[in-house]
Amino acid sequence: MGLTATDQVRRLTDAVGTVIVGNRRQIDLCTIAWLVGGHVLIEDVPGVGKTMLAKALARATGCHFDRVQFTPDLLPGDITGANIYHPTQGQFEFRRGPVFTQILLADEINRATPKTQSALLEAMEERQVTVDGTTHPLPDPFVVLATQNPIEYQGTFALPEAQVDRFLIRVSLGYADLAGELEILDRFGTDSPLDQLQAVTSPEDFPALRRAVVAVHVDEGIKEYLVRLVQRTRSHPDLALGASVRASLGLLRSSQARALLDGRQYVVPDDIKELAEPVLLHRLVLRANAELRGATGEAILAEVLESEPVPVGGRRAVG
Repeated sequence: MGLTATDQVRRLTDAVGTVIVGNRRQIDLCTIAWLVGGHVLIEDVPGVGKTMLAKALARATGCHFDRVQFTPDLLPGDITGANIYHPTQGQFEFRRGPVFTQILLADEINRATPKTQSALLEAMEERQVTVDGTTHPLPDPFVVLATQNPIEYQGTFALPEAQVDRFLIRVSLGYADLAGELEILDRFGTDSPLDQLQAVTSPEDFPALRRAVVAVHVDEGIKEYLVRLVQRTRSHPDLALGASVRASLGLLRSSQARALLDGRQYVVPDDIKELAEPVLLHRLVLRANAELRGATGEAILAEVLESEPVPVGGRRAVG
């Protein structure tokens, strides 16, 4: 008897967990993003395992991996590729850039200029790039894991809201605790566990896993609850910009993937509540006067979650 979709996904998270110490929730979130073909923004200080997480996910899924170090002098063609003229042949040939991969690590994405950052916009949304009027499709799956340092602003260019919105999930790894850091020293004391990590799925499994995610049932009451939460961010007086319709779709698909990971064929309100922060928070823009008062996106989102009645039996709870 073959493995179920849940078994496959759990094997994947367990495999990544042999490399990444702790951070099980972050591993689950990155796996959820991969399952639904969503992109991940990893914000954290240097040296906490952001690159290692991306490499471990790529190796465990059997996906082709490439990395781009974003710098101020990086050009759009350095990412997408360019048409190169061959004098001997008398014609142009398209030379593919690193974006033609299945898992792309965009390291320190906020160090590139806005023009170069925008080169990823079409790729992230349309799964294609257009060079000199010719469109080139990207592989499937195609997932971008982008990193940025949230405490260093010199020589950086803040991502515009349109690009931030294209990231399904934002995660932060943080430093390990005492026991976790000791375990890291033991695991990486001799050989890196990444070298021994074997693929437990393959890109060929991806379409079937995606179909399994979409097949997870979502009650109409759950959908209404999800939409009400997102719409309340748009009308909140302390927010200049709330979550988009793309965020609603992302929260729905992510909740289905979380249910599958949990071994369920149906979404429950806790799926929505658990994923609200990683899916919605980075899309919220506070008003200036709210920031001056000390308001935070986390507090506003918590308020929205607390005030919206949770559906019971397909209906909204009263009181």
